[in-house]
Amino acid sequence: MKGAEGIAKKGTRYYVVIDLGPDPETGKRRRKWHGSWTTMTEAKAARVEILGTIQTATYVPPRRQTLAAFLTDDWLPAIKGTVRPSTFESYRRYLALHVIPQIGGVQLRDLDGARLNALYARLRTDGARLDSRPGALSPRTVRYIHTILHRALRDAVRWGRVARNVADAADPPSNKAAQEAAPEMTTWSGAELVRFLDWTEGDRYNIAWAFLATTGMRRGEALGLTWEDIDFDANKASIRRAITAINHSIERGATKSGKSRVIELDTRTVAALRSHRARQAAEKLRLGSGYQDQGLIFTLPDGRPYHPERLSREFDRKQSAYNREHPGSTLPRLRLHDLRHTWATLALKAGVHPKVVAERLGHANTNVTLNVYSHVTAGMQSDAAEKVAASIFGGGA
Repeated sequence: MKGAEGIAKKGTRYYVVIDLGPDPETGKRRRKWHGSWTTMTEAKAARVEILGTIQTATYVPPRRQTLAAFLTDDWLPAIKGTVRPSTFESYRRYLALHVIPQIGGVQLRDLDGARLNALYARLRTDGARLDSRPGALSPRTVRYIHTILHRALRDAVRWGRVARNVADAADPPSNKAAQEAAPEMTTWSGAELVRFLDWTEGDRYNIAWAFLATTGMRRGEALGLTWEDIDFDANKASIRRAITAINHSIERGATKSGKSRVIELDTRTVAALRSHRARQAAEKLRLGSGYQDQGLIFTLPDGRPYHPERLSREFDRKQSAYNREHPGSTLPRLRLHDLRHTWATLALKAGVHPKVVAERLGHANTNVTLNVYSHVTAGMQSDAAEKVAASIFGGGA
């Protein structure tokens, strides 16, 4: 009878065997093996699910294909162009480094939550890296890998390759553990920022660092700006695109959110941009036809864009040099992206409304901003309490 089933054991693994009845063309009996699972209990639960799909006409016959073949031959090519190039490269890299070398040979139909949990445990222990570099992965990174696999297996279900998303049965590090493992945010005070910018005055990259610090833009957004994006009369900048590094090559594309936005510029920044434009025009005049004019604001002397990674490395190198020269007044070490955090922190502390900060940073909503900068808003609450009390009872708050 169609749907009659049993559970078979091969070695230490359990399989669900489904009888699909005779083949309409040949009359031969069709039996499909599903699995495998590590325990009889898991196999019984899977059997119930499989029989349910037969009853609802959503049954997917098992197909011989390894996880590696599905990911590299089917899934990655299918999503290319549907996500940002940097996102695609991130997916490809993490799968190639940490997933395919470990469980890529497993048949897609045999993948289960237990195998995924074993992978996550090993990643947390030694990193399970293809490049053999030492070091366990953080809970945040392991959860990110789980997110990639969950998305891939979700598509496997949609495409009829498997009946269910087994990533739902896995136990990756929790969101809380991932957040706690995130690098601690470091920012500069206004005085520290001025010290660094004054010391790097005259450095070619100084104008870019100052611009990031006074606008809160992402690195790629600033590097993607053209002079046409600056409205000098209205003191505004239109953020329409971003420059990113994919496999060390420069790529121009959409912003991280995929949306454009307009932000206001302070008068000092506008004045600095005017001076920078004049210097750039002089460089263009000197090089003549050798100048590769792409209309970009932040460029090398020949007009080519700054490489994002080079901009970050130079920022790090300059901090090291500054601290060597000022042993008695060193600066906290920042990543280039922390200039964005510095702007947001200073803005919130100055009383700028979180909605304004969120819109300027390009966050999806104010909740994102409040979550990212909760350490700032916590201090603002006590300040708000004193101000409100002073407005009620009087006093100088």
